[in-house]
This record gives sequence, C-alpha cells and structure tokens, in this order.
Amino acid sequence: MAGRLSSVGSRILGGNGVAARSAAASFRARSGMGLPVGKHIVPNEPLVKHDELLWDNGTPFIEPCIDRLAPHIGKYEALAWLCGGLGCFAALGLLAVWNDKASKIPFAPKVYPYDNLRAELGEKA
Repeated sequence: MAGRLSSVGSRILGGNGVAARSAAASFRARSGMGLPVGKHIVPNEPLVKHDELLWDNGTPFIEPCIDRLAPHIGKYEALAWLCGGLGCFAALGLLAVWNDKASKIPFAPKVYPYDNLRAELGEKA
C-alpha cells in the first residue's frame, strides 16, 4: 500500500519512477529489519493454562510476566517498608506545612524610607 502511494506521489510530482521503485522496495522489505519481536507464531494446539502469565518472545527461555524479585521478603515486611516510605513523605509534607512562612504573611511587608516612617506614622521618639 505504501509502495503504491509513493509511486502515485512520484508520478504527481513528475518523477521518473526511480524513487518510487526504491521506496516501494524498502517498504516491502521493512528496510531489512523484520518485526520487532521475531516471527508471530500462530498456535496450532491448545494453549497451556495461564498462558497470559508467560512471556514467550521466541527465545528458548520463556519468562514469567510477573517477576518474583525477592521471594524471601514477606508481605508484612513489605508492608512495613511501604508504610515507612509513605511515612517519610507524610513527615516531609507536614514539615513543609509547619514551616510555611508564605501562609503566615500572605503579602510582602512594605519597607519605607526614614527608619520605616516611624515619626510620620505617629510613633514617639
């Protein structure tokens, strides 16, 4: 399809067809690279149970989709690490709220000349 479109475009632009032939050849061969994950294998027998949990990319070693990186860590230890990490973020947020100077003074204080206009504003010397 892309080869036909490039040949039509070449004819419209007044080319002699060399560009169309080379473009059509490269589109057909996918520039010699093929598909990104190898050939698509159509199953000819029933799939194994839980086939969607296996990653088969054509290599001899089929991998599980769900990695079990640390099977020695229990669920309560993982929960403790999760709560500890979220607790650090919560402590950082509370520290930012506690130390928020912009909410205590929502405007910039004005600075006046002559000792901040003490005498002009009625302060006794």
